[in-house]
Amino acid sequence: MTPVSIYDSTLRDGAQAQGVSYSVEDKLKIVERLDGLGVAWIEAGNPGSNPKDLEFFARAGALKLRHARLIAFGATRKAGKRVSADANVKSLLRAGTSAVAIFGKSWDYQVTEILRTTLAENLAMIGDTVSYCKRHGREVVFDAEHFFDGYRGNPGYALKTLEAAAGAGADALVLCDTNGGSFPDEIFEITRGICARFPRITIGIHCHNDSEMAVANSIRAVQAGVTQVQGTINGLGERCGNANLCSIIPNLQLKLGYDCIPAGAMRHLTDVARSVSEIANLPHNEKAPYVGAHAFAHKGGMHIDAVVKNPVSYEHIDPERVGNSRRVLMSEVAGRSTLLARINAVDPTLSKDSPATRRIIDKLKELEHAGYQFEAAESSFDLVVRKMLGRHAPSFELVEFKVIVNEPSVNAVNSSVIIKVRVGDQEVLTVAEGDGPVNALDKAVRKALERLYPAIGAVRLTDYKVRVLDSDKASAARVRVLIESTDGRENWTTIGVSTDIINASWQALVDSLEYKLLRDAGGGRCGGASGRAGPPGRTA
Repeated sequence: MTPVSIYDSTLRDGAQAQGVSYSVEDKLKIVERLDGLGVAWIEAGNPGSNPKDLEFFARAGALKLRHARLIAFGATRKAGKRVSADANVKSLLRAGTSAVAIFGKSWDYQVTEILRTTLAENLAMIGDTVSYCKRHGREVVFDAEHFFDGYRGNPGYALKTLEAAAGAGADALVLCDTNGGSFPDEIFEITRGICARFPRITIGIHCHNDSEMAVANSIRAVQAGVTQVQGTINGLGERCGNANLCSIIPNLQLKLGYDCIPAGAMRHLTDVARSVSEIANLPHNEKAPYVGAHAFAHKGGMHIDAVVKNPVSYEHIDPERVGNSRRVLMSEVAGRSTLLARINAVDPTLSKDSPATRRIIDKLKELEHAGYQFEAAESSFDLVVRKMLGRHAPSFELVEFKVIVNEPSVNAVNSSVIIKVRVGDQEVLTVAEGDGPVNALDKAVRKALERLYPAIGAVRLTDYKVRVLDSDKASAARVRVLIESTDGRENWTTIGVSTDIINASWQALVDSLEYKLLRDAGGGRCGGASGRAGPPGRTA
């Protein structure tokens, strides 16, 4: 397998994405995960740009990395300034990394109109900075910023910038599609020529995603001869982002036979992608190839039937190779055999022609017509099946609740809830306050039930989504509420639908707690009334 060095820039380029702001602790956590994935390089920041990056490099020296090498990033010396007096260049050396990345302009327009200096001075800036870092014992990666734009406009000068860096001792030359506007065939042709021109030096590629071409451009550059690929986890980056390593790595290694990361590390890819999303405090892109929850999710009945017979019919790889898993979604289009498999998990004796099966499928279609969407809330679907088969006795029954909202809020509290629930022959009345009516309701029902069901104390809500279903009805529209919960061992999602957002939230909350108790009891009990039976109390 031909080796390709993976150069990760999640901590530097990724930090420039809108909505991302890493703490030093965040960056240290991401480094550990990237090292576990087996990337070769981690571009960890610009020590000359802010105190946070200086602190990171001071602490990063204590990390025991097995695979990755940290690299500090910075610009060439300023125009008209001696390199030894340039504060940013000196900060690169103080970072203490064995390698540095230097970026310089390769587009004549950028030199004359943005830097406002001469073309000759720009070449001197590149050569001086690279040679200075080499004299101080650093390995040097030269990023030729705006290389493809520069090559299109003035190929002779773009080549001179590479020659200046190579002549000064650069260990790698990286061709940057900084504006993200190039196309794969163009990248291939230009890159192939550069690789032929510099046969004894590492050539890399750095693509942005402004034309949705960053992954394709990076792969074509590898096929043209580059041996270093730069990108970020989940494609994080400025504007439309950078080349997404979560797609590039498996495409190169699993599809094209290049050696990018240790073979056993590939199964950690999905976990690393999700971890970075979590640390960056961003919703994970569930539609992402390879690492999204939708990547191997099947909904159409014909698709599901084919995948059950042979996964290659609708899956381009085994999802476990990248640490992901197959999902078969519950919906009205899933097909009778798929729904039957889920029903048989509750009652194995039912066939597709059983009257009970037909009633459940009819109920599912009725609920989906009303706005329920069980593909994202399979725990609620299981509860529906159990209730229709008489296999579930809800652990509690709502008698009533009352919600009181006060504005303005005081100390992040603006709502209180009075709730009465029935457990067996007991009635429990309790009161709770919260930041909003749903938060207060959540606290109140827990307070009412935890004494009788201590396991509920382990449950916490990790996500809450609201979708308006028929917006033309304005404030009278139905809403769908999805609640994701966890007990630290398992995650599950439940659903509620109503014209009252508090009612919909209550439905989803009840199912969340019922699912936890049902699972802990090993399948639930028979008979009983619904935990969401009857309308909830009116909002006061």
